[in-house]
Amino acid sequence: MDSLVIKQHHSWKQLSDGYLSRTPLFQFILVSLIFPLWGAAASLNDILITQFKSVFLLNDTATAFVQSAFYGGYFLIAIPASLIIKKNSYKFAIMTGLLFYIVGCSMFFPASHLATYSMFLVAIFAIAVGLSFLETSCDTYSSMLGPKKSANMRLNISQTLVPLGDITGIILGKYLIFGSVGNLQAKMSVMHGAERIAYGEKMLQLTLMPYKYILIVLVAILVIFALTPMPRAKAAETGKQEEAKPGLSETIRYLSHNKRYMKGVMAQFFYAGVQTAVWSFTIRLALNLNSHITDSAASTFMIYSYIVWFVGKLVANFFLARYSITKVLTWFSALGTLCLVVSFTVPSMLAVYAAIMTSFFFGPEWPTIYAHTLDAITEKKYTETGGAIIVMALIGGAIIPAIQGAVSDISGSMQFSFIVSAIGYLIITLYFYFEYRFDKAHPELVQEH
Repeated sequence: MDSLVIKQHHSWKQLSDGYLSRTPLFQFILVSLIFPLWGAAASLNDILITQFKSVFLLNDTATAFVQSAFYGGYFLIAIPASLIIKKNSYKFAIMTGLLFYIVGCSMFFPASHLATYSMFLVAIFAIAVGLSFLETSCDTYSSMLGPKKSANMRLNISQTLVPLGDITGIILGKYLIFGSVGNLQAKMSVMHGAERIAYGEKMLQLTLMPYKYILIVLVAILVIFALTPMPRAKAAETGKQEEAKPGLSETIRYLSHNKRYMKGVMAQFFYAGVQTAVWSFTIRLALNLNSHITDSAASTFMIYSYIVWFVGKLVANFFLARYSITKVLTWFSALGTLCLVVSFTVPSMLAVYAAIMTSFFFGPEWPTIYAHTLDAITEKKYTETGGAIIVMALIGGAIIPAIQGAVSDISGSMQFSFIVSAIGYLIITLYFYFEYRFDKAHPELVQEH
């Protein structure tokens, strides 16, 4: 059986494996436009880390709690989100995510007035809950919105928009949060008592500004999404309800015995951690290596990072369409590792530019690991939960930056701490190298070409 009942008023045909006969362009664009929304939230964290360190007198380990709250939300909610997708629809899960995102952004209003680090972390966690729903649903949904043979390419196209959100977020932070403050840490280091507290509270008020604009966009997207008919994009039930919707324990048992799937989850864990750590501390690295630049000027390095990340995605898409996916990613990962070696060994601003160049090689990593790992699930009834667990691997974004922050505090060198990211990227390189060897030995199992 190749398809389900065809609805004549739709231009697509729903196939029994969950994919579509063709890609509905408007719906695909609408889903893809959600991708930059979580990019904006993630890049603003890099701004908040620098802001909070100065205002709350935090060490590098404590600043990493911003990412811990953010990616901890992903980890805790991914499975519940997948269960909601299984019982309802991708559309319902996406709208739920948008609502949580709206709530989280709204919480910056009281957080900026209460002026406590913990309240900001709660707001960031609430945003992450929404983003966990969005990524758990949108990553899989994007790959399903069309023929199976182009699933990886669709996800890479959608993910190509994420850097645009990151660039928007960092620009909003650069001008609305950092503004014309200069070097906040240097300025506040000479303040004491009530003067310091009052100035710190004034600076925290600035953190609210970017989220006002994000809220407007979120509400608009939510309304459009609610009014748009969306494909179901789920595998057909076989007539046996227990086969169509397996229990969580059965799914976990199947996935945990799938070695290639578990290796992919491990790779995603390290990738999420490395990307987050590099981006979290690039601004701090620049400020440490050149104490004369301002916070706003240092944040410009992150704009460069997101631009080369975007370019890296475009270049990767060119190679991924023509060569072995695992071979391309092996080279990208190896060259990214080399850049990070330069970042922690060369005692000059060249280390910052090497960290920026690493973002070029980040380009194809997340969507390719995601789709490649999802392809390792041969029983598609486990797809929703399998995708959720890959999203849960984003907990690496909470753990590895904390480790890198601790290494910075212990060694007294932010630059040396980049060795943590270099080791993580080396592990990813080895993953793709062995996957490439597996693909060469078993060409009949390669689904991506």
